[in-house]
Amino acid sequence: MGTSQSSRGPGGGVPMVPPWVPELPPDVSGDDEPGGDGPAQQLPNVDGPRLTVPIAPAARFSATRRNLGDYAKSGGGGSLRRSLGHYTRSGYGGARTATRRFGGTVATADALGRALANVASGRPAEAGSRLDPALLAGRSAREITDAVVEAIRPVDGTQDTEAARVAIRDALADLLTRFPEADLLTLDANQRDFVIERYVAMDVFRRFDLDVGKTVLEKAPTASAALGRLKEIRDFVKEVVAASFRRLRERGQLLTSGRIAHVVRDALADAFAVFEEYAE
Repeated sequence: MGTSQSSRGPGGGVPMVPPWVPELPPDVSGDDEPGGDGPAQQLPNVDGPRLTVPIAPAARFSATRRNLGDYAKSGGGGSLRRSLGHYTRSGYGGARTATRRFGGTVATADALGRALANVASGRPAEAGSRLDPALLAGRSAREITDAVVEAIRPVDGTQDTEAARVAIRDALADLLTRFPEADLLTLDANQRDFVIERYVAMDVFRRFDLDVGKTVLEKAPTASAALGRLKEIRDFVKEVVAASFRRLRERGQLLTSGRIAHVVRDALADAFAVFEEYAE
């Protein structure tokens, strides 16, 4: 279920947005600097002025872990919501900075959406890609999923990439649960949108699990209860992220060609704003 067993999450004294995280699409970084307390480090932004990245304070996840521990013990929904609120507010300096921390999620979602659209139209994801419908015709769903993962996020040894690879697999598995007759090589627009939305939600959950999920394993009364709590967290994150995408669709922001990164960025910002409100 989770990857938290081997990680205590990032500590204080480091940039809340590591320098290797991809920048968000232009007009996202905004005219205002991201919130957050404490000293800051300047990082370049190729699409605009240099932006301030807050340096994480000591014990940045203490409130998150306290509330998450209460949730692990009792299963109380209020404790879960508060943990997500503090995770966003103090763990990542607020919704704006949290969204920037997930720049890799935005970039991967964009690549995933474009690749699935190309394959559905009969073209390889990119020149020389193993994700070529002609080469994958007749292959199993597992083999096609493997090809998608390798094409979009090849192994590089980082936690972010490992989390993204699992999230892509989870998204495609959920797609086949929702649409049992779907052909991964000919997904229609609605099915591709589902994969993108679900990937985003799963990647947010995987990052949360890596950062603080070990608390659930330590504080839950039994191992089976811990796994159940992690599933509940995952499902809650999926609900919030799906609602964010739904609000954007209602305002006319669709996952069309050339707009995937912008819509994913805005959906993440909306979801983290919802989470941050739980810290009130």
